[in-house]
Amino acid sequence: MTLTTTEDGTASDLIAGADPLRVLDALFVNAPLRDYALRPRTNDYTLPVLGMAYIATYAQQAGFHVGVLDAEAHGLGIDETTHLINTVRPRWVGMNLLAPTYEMSARIAADLDPEIALMVGGHHARAMPDRILGDPRMGNLRALVIGEGETRVAALLADERRRAELPGVMWRDRLLGTHAAGIARDKADWLSPDIDALPLVNREFLPQDPYGADDGRTEANIVGSRGCPYDCGFCGAAVSANPDVKIRPRSPEGIVDELDHLHETHGTTAYRFVDDLFLGAKRVIVPQMEAFSRHKIGDRYVWDATGRINVFDRLDDAMLDTLKANGLREVALGIESGSDRVLAGMDKRITAEMTAQVAARLLARGIGVKGYFILGYPGEKQEDLDATVRHIHNLWAIADRHASGRFRASVFEFRPYPGTPIWKTLTDAGYEPDTLLAYSDVDLTADGADESMRQRDEFNFSVGVQFGTVPLPKLRATLAELTREQHDRNRPGVAA
Repeated sequence: MTLTTTEDGTASDLIAGADPLRVLDALFVNAPLRDYALRPRTNDYTLPVLGMAYIATYAQQAGFHVGVLDAEAHGLGIDETTHLINTVRPRWVGMNLLAPTYEMSARIAADLDPEIALMVGGHHARAMPDRILGDPRMGNLRALVIGEGETRVAALLADERRRAELPGVMWRDRLLGTHAAGIARDKADWLSPDIDALPLVNREFLPQDPYGADDGRTEANIVGSRGCPYDCGFCGAAVSANPDVKIRPRSPEGIVDELDHLHETHGTTAYRFVDDLFLGAKRVIVPQMEAFSRHKIGDRYVWDATGRINVFDRLDDAMLDTLKANGLREVALGIESGSDRVLAGMDKRITAEMTAQVAARLLARGIGVKGYFILGYPGEKQEDLDATVRHIHNLWAIADRHASGRFRASVFEFRPYPGTPIWKTLTDAGYEPDTLLAYSDVDLTADGADESMRQRDEFNFSVGVQFGTVPLPKLRATLAELTREQHDRNRPGVAA
């Protein structure tokens, strides 16, 4: 019996990694950022759901037939997504819950066939489990999984009754209406699996990875570590929000093996490390670069990664030269603000001067820098915003003096996430959770930005609350102006 083909025959094209002739044990669904039936998406690429693919790969190797439906990557609407799920009728549906897309996920969950069991995980599930378990739209919910899910998801697929012995798994008792949680004696094996023992991600679960990059290379995304040791106030990966997540880098040799495996099977020569913080500690960077040097990675590949400004500030010139020689093409840094006062409030442990110094050292070596910035952080004043604008222009100027390196500014409006340090500060100050969860996308073109930048609104969310002293219309006009300037700098022939 064919269960993964809809009436129009498109399901087998949309569900990644599954055999269309077999019943699905589980379909892992990435909800769209918004309902694309109302306004189609304009960009044709989104970051792959690597975490979901890890879970799917582990379940597959445990003997289960699973697939991934990335509704965001395919630009699906809510009704289309739900119809497809109900048509293929998997035993389980798994969803990763994120605060900005929770409403999309809940709408999909509300219309699932009652015979389909639902499991959920993700940052939002960790931050607000009781709220999710109490949501009437989650009537099919059988398991809420907090933290890294590979081993526990496979156990649930084998036998739902095992949830009672699985730590970090919660559910709602249908008869009593109470919430229950699994209990286990040995939590470590379940909550922090050995990442070097996990199988390499089966890329068949990722419809857009590897992919053809603009420079003609075939590029893939990769995870080199899990966890983050820092506690930035706005971040869902903050250590205080994830006390059970141990900071674990993969073995350098294992990472090299995956790079080579991807090259051999897909022809990749470029990679992007999408961990929370790949280049976030010298004790990790040194052995990783030793392995990259041994295997002459820089002669064969280029790669991008996330990093920490304070860590790079302490690296000597020899290590920066080694990073460049080993293929580092661009490092993404959380710069966030040009105001030292705001940076201190975020617990960033950096200064604007430190950022400029680090950027100059990287750019001088031809290593690109992508800087992330947040406008409208709680307590931000007009002078703080002005300092951020000046800081971005200064970093562009530094890049212009170093023709071999490019600086890119990626600017966002502040939005609060449950479970983060700043969330507690805001709720303690009297903000209602419902208000802080009312995410909506921001259309930058409304402030005169280039129409070709409309795709940016899929990465800009707001709850419509003014958290600093700068009025929201002025904040968004600044956001649009900075984004337009960066867009112009991206064009061929413009200084970068």
